[in-house]
Amino acid sequence: MTGEVPRPADRFDDVAEAAGRAFRLLPAAPQDLQPPRGTAAGSGTHRVTTNPDTVERDLIKLVLTLVELLRQLMERQALHRVDVGDLTEEQEERLGATLMILHERMVELCARYDLSMQDLNLDLGPLGTLLPPSE
Repeated sequence: MTGEVPRPADRFDDVAEAAGRAFRLLPAAPQDLQPPRGTAAGSGTHRVTTNPDTVERDLIKLVLTLVELLRQLMERQALHRVDVGDLTEEQEERLGATLMILHERMVELCARYDLSMQDLNLDLGPLGTLLPPSE
């Protein structure tokens, strides 16, 4: 090893390449799908065509999806603690306000990147969707 620190441009190229590999695993919109060579357009195997111009938005979508998943898990845990009577009234109020603010920020971030909350719900094929249905 030479101990050489990679230049920022090299690191961005590495990140873009890694993001491209990651997004090839995500479900695609119908217009992004290309049939594999030698198969009919309606067959079951699909690949995503990545576009370097949308890498930032796609990465934001992935990050926001993970944050939304964690937010929903925290919300369910909070409801469980309220049901059990594990929290004081003041703690319940503070927790509720915090979760509402977090949800508002998620909606704002989605709007900034022209995403809807439903866009964050990845289709996992036979497993169903990543996030539970909105209530």
